[in-house]
Amino acid sequence: MAGGAETERDDEAAARSMYLIGGRRVTVSDLLEAGLIRVGEALRFRRSRIGVTYDATVTESGLIRLEAGGEEFRSPSRAAMVAAGMRAVDGWRAWLVVDQDRMLDTVRQELLDRVISRVAAEANQRNEDSERRRIHDRLRQARKRADEHAPERISVRDLLALWGASDRGDQVSRIEADLANHGLTTSPSFRAVTLDTPVWLTTPPSDSEDAATTDLSGTEAVPADEDDEGGRDLDVRLTVGNLSPLQGVESVGPNSTLQEAITRMELNDYSQLAVLSGPRNLRGAVTWRSIAQAMHRKASVRLADAIDAQAEVVDYDRDLFEVLGTLQQRDFVFVRDESKAIAGIVTTADVAQRYGQMAMPFFHLGELDQTLRWILNRALDFETVQRLCNRRISSVDQLTFGDYRRVLENKEAWDRLGWPLDRASFICRLEEIRNIRNKVMHFHPDPIPEDAVDKLRRFNKLLHRYRERA
Repeated sequence: MAGGAETERDDEAAARSMYLIGGRRVTVSDLLEAGLIRVGEALRFRRSRIGVTYDATVTESGLIRLEAGGEEFRSPSRAAMVAAGMRAVDGWRAWLVVDQDRMLDTVRQELLDRVISRVAAEANQRNEDSERRRIHDRLRQARKRADEHAPERISVRDLLALWGASDRGDQVSRIEADLANHGLTTSPSFRAVTLDTPVWLTTPPSDSEDAATTDLSGTEAVPADEDDEGGRDLDVRLTVGNLSPLQGVESVGPNSTLQEAITRMELNDYSQLAVLSGPRNLRGAVTWRSIAQAMHRKASVRLADAIDAQAEVVDYDRDLFEVLGTLQQRDFVFVRDESKAIAGIVTTADVAQRYGQMAMPFFHLGELDQTLRWILNRALDFETVQRLCNRRISSVDQLTFGDYRRVLENKEAWDRLGWPLDRASFICRLEEIRNIRNKVMHFHPDPIPEDAVDKLRRFNKLLHRYRERA
C-alpha cells in the first residue's frame, strides 16, 4: 500500500516537473514548493550606486511582501519596481536571498536544472523530453554569453526554429516563458520585427539610476517576468517593425548632389530617399514630389532645395494602426531600430501588400465556408447533419470546419454527394484547411505561407467543379 502511495507521489512529481518546463514561467511559489526557499525567507534589493536598500520576505502563498508598506506581489520584477519606484527592473536578478547569499535568479536556475534532470530520468530519455533538455541547454549557453556581455545574435526565424516553430503562432507563449525562465529577453523584441531580422539574446539590467532601465542597445528593457502580473502575454499587435526588415535604408548625405539622389531613386525604383548625416541623424527625405516642387520654385535646384525636412520617424515597435493616418498623408515613414538608428522604411505600398496578404485567406475561407454549407444543405437533410455533428445546432449556418469533417467522414453522407473522389484524401485536405483557418483567425503577425493560400484556392476550385453534383 505504501509502495502504491509512493508511486502516486512520484507520478504527481513527474507531472509537476513536466508542467514546469512545458512553457510556463517559473514563480516564487515553485521555488517554495521545491524547498529551495522557505516561508519568511528574507530578500534584499540593494541599489549600490545610490546606497539604498529595500527588504522583503516570502509569504506562505509564494508572494513577495515588501517591508515598507506591506504590499505583496507574485512577480519579483513588479515587487522590485514598486519598491524602488522604477519603471523597469529584472526582479529575479535584483532580489538577493539573504541567508543563501545568492540571487533569486540563481535559485531559479537550480530549479530548472533539477526539473530537467528529473524529467530526463523519469521519462527514460524520451524524444520529447530530450528536446526540452536540448532547449534548456541551449538557453543556458545563451544566458552565459549574455552574462559575459557577449550576447548571441540570431534571426527571429532561427530563434523560432529552436522550438520547431516556423512562425509566431501558437508557440509564442512557450518561447517567451522559456526565455523568461532563463532570465533572457530579445533585443529588439522578436514579436515586433520581421522573421529575418537578427535579435540579441540578452538580459535586462537588474538596476539603473534612471527611471527606466535600458538594454545594451539603448531601448527600454522589459522585465523577464512582467507577464506574471498580466503584462504582455496578450500581445497580438501588428507593429511597424513587422513590415520593415530593419536592415538599413538607401540614403544620401546632405552635401550630395541632386543628380546622385535622382540616380539612386531611378536605379532602385524608389519614390523617396533618406537624407542622413549619420545613422541616427535624419535630415529629411528627398521624394519625387519634393523634387518637382523645388523645380517649380526655381530653375537651378540643389539637393538642399528638395529636402522634405518634415519626414516622419517612428520606433520599430510602434503599433502600425497608430501610424496609418501619417502614412495616408505622407506615403511613408522611416523606422528607428532598437539602437535608435534609421534602419527601415514603411510605405503605403508595404501596408497594402501586408493587408492584402492577410485579407486573401479570409476571402478564400469565407468562400469555402459558404460553399460547403450550400453543398451540405442541398445533399443532406438537416436532421442528418445535426446528428453527424453530434451537437445542437439550429441551422447549417452554424456549421464549423470541424462539423464539415464530422459530417463528410460518414460514408453514407459522403456517398450522397455523388463525387468520384477519394473520401480519405478529401478529409485529409479538409483538416489541413481547418488548421489554416485556425491560424488565420488567431491573427498571427506573420503572413500565411503562399502554399497555404494555394491550398485554399485549389480547394475552392474543386468545390466549384463538383458542387452541382450534390
